[in-house]
Parts: sequence; C-alpha cells; structure tokens
Amino acid sequence: MTEIKKINKISLKDEPNFKESLIQDYIWENPSVLGLGELVKFSKERVQNSGGRLDLLFADKDNQTHYEVEVQLGPTDPSHIIRTIEYWDIERKRYPQYKHIAVLVAEDITSRFMNVISLFTGIPIKAIQLSAYKEGDTINIDFTTIVETQEFGYDEESQSEPTNREYWEKQSSHQIMNLVDKIFKDLDTLVKDYELKYNKFYIGLAQDGLVKNFITFKPRKNYLYLIVKGEECGKILEKEENKKIEYLSNSYYGEFWIRLNNFEEYQTNKNLFIELIKKSMAHYNIDCA
Repeated sequence: MTEIKKINKISLKDEPNFKESLIQDYIWENPSVLGLGELVKFSKERVQNSGGRLDLLFADKDNQTHYEVEVQLGPTDPSHIIRTIEYWDIERKRYPQYKHIAVLVAEDITSRFMNVISLFTGIPIKAIQLSAYKEGDTINIDFTTIVETQEFGYDEESQSEPTNREYWEKQSSHQIMNLVDKIFKDLDTLVKDYELKYNKFYIGLAQDGLVKNFITFKPRKNYLYLIVKGEECGKILEKEENKKIEYLSNSYYGEFWIRLNNFEEYQTNKNLFIELIKKSMAHYNIDCA
C-alpha cells in the first residue's frame, strides 16, 4: 500500500546556517530546474559596472537568449526587484545582439512584487518561486514559474556597431565569407545597387547608405546563418518537402535562421532560397527589381 506522508514546508531564510549561495550553487550545477530549457553556463557572480554582482548568467543552447538570474531567500522586496532589472538592463546594453530575460528566484513572490513589476511594462521578466521542504536532515526544493512577462520589439540597427570585412574574416573564416559573397551576388537578380554592411553582430544590407536588412548573415567558424523574416517564410519552411533544410525559428522576433555549411547546400536548394528571400523582401515592403 502506498504510504502518504506530510512534508513540512520551511523558509530557507529562517534556516540556521543556510546561505543564499547554496541555492546559487545548486542552480549553477543544475540549471534545468529553472524550467527554461537546455541552458549553457556563462558566468557566476558576474561583476557589473554599477558595482554589484549578477548572481548567475545563462544562455540557451543556440546562444540567442541570455538569462540574467538573481536569487533571493525569503519574500521578494522592491530593492531586489530593481537590482534584477538593473542587471538585466546592463547586460542587454552590453550585448544587444542577444535577447535578454530577467529571472528572479525567490521563496515568496508577493503582491508587492506584482505591484512593482507592473510599473515596468515591456521588460521581459520571469519570477520563479522556490519552495523548500524538510524531511529529517534532507531539504527538498522545487521551482515553479509564477510570473512571466514579455518585452516589446527592438530596433536592431540603432543598437548595431559598424565593423569591416577584416573583422568578420577573423570572427568566421575565409571559406564562410566566400559563401556570404556568393549568396549576396545572387541578389543581383532581385535588387540593384545594394552593398554588404558589416556590423559587429551581423552582416546586413544597405542601399545608397540606407539600411535595408531584408536578409542578414551571421557567419560562424564553420557555417553560416542566413536569416529571413516574416510569417510567409515560416509557412514555406514548414512544408514537408522543405523539412530537410536545417533552421532555427526565433518566433519572438519572427526570424528564421537557416544554417548553411557550404555553397553546394545553397545551390542544391537555390529556388527555395530565392523564394524565401522574396518573401522576406515582401515582409519589408521591398519590391524586386
């Protein structure tokens, strides 16, 4: 017969000799407990230019989203909420190429938290409640997401930083940059008088000095992400006959990151890529030449 036992819920803040750092260490070694998917460890006790320290910094496995995590024993308080948002803001300004989400882990997500966070409309923040139960000398913990808000969009170009061709040759490789050149050359059949615009976090497009990023390139050492945008691109990629194409869907920004390892992959599926580029152009209201 199954035995049913009552487990006593406790406050870790009231536990003698229990320190906040123990929870930080546990999350650092077991990031999956946050329920944010597969995470990569980036930094612990990360020094901020404001003088404070961010408890934990994680990224998703594709390094598109960074999570700024603060841990607090006991109930949430306004000062800790402000600190969480401050560290999030510092990190997003430092690395604008990524999506950033503030994460506050606390034992009690109070109504005061709800009141304070309502003042910061548009900031992506997750509040995760930490529950602790004691059985003998063993403490069992559980994590539950209580609050999740979303941010507004961002102006990628206003946050870009110009670089040059040499920078990207070092960041990626000569082979991958040649792949960028060959795909860019194919755009001559669709648009005229465009040029590559080298930014710190991506390679975009410009016409007569004006930014027109209907596609962007994110070169890596051994492969390239060709990025298109728009709902119609998603519909094309979801078709059964196109599922052989390897891509990441960033639904948050409506982007589709298509991975290319070499020019042969592009050539084999050239008609598909041209169709995707046309749909991305239409999304930006750009007409074919």
